[in-house]
Amino acid sequence: MRDSHLSFTCNSSQGLAYAHGHFSSYEPELFPGLIYRMASPKIVLLIFVSGKIVLTGAKERVQIYQAFENIYPVLQVFQKQTDAAGTSTAGTSAAAALPSTGAAAAASDTTPALPAPAR
Repeated sequence: MRDSHLSFTCNSSQGLAYAHGHFSSYEPELFPGLIYRMASPKIVLLIFVSGKIVLTGAKERVQIYQAFENIYPVLQVFQKQTDAAGTSTAGTSAAAALPSTGAAAAASDTTPALPAPAR
């Protein structure tokens, strides 16, 4: 299991659950995190509003890195942002929520560094 803290918080867990309804469920009355069941690699992510993510179910370490590369661009769309006045806003581009090839290259300079996989 891998626990990761992102440098931003997810402002709209309901928006993420709606946009990716086939893969996710969010019932804050029952559990405070969004449950995202990724198809490939077959990993379950628990995504909390605080920015914490728990990745579980990986058979190999490489699957964790693949899952993170897939989910990071999606999370950036729903990132809680602060404008110049200090008020919170959220990204709303649904087209950007779809993972693309080379997701790691598309991530900004604020991408948290993960240790390289052991070989």
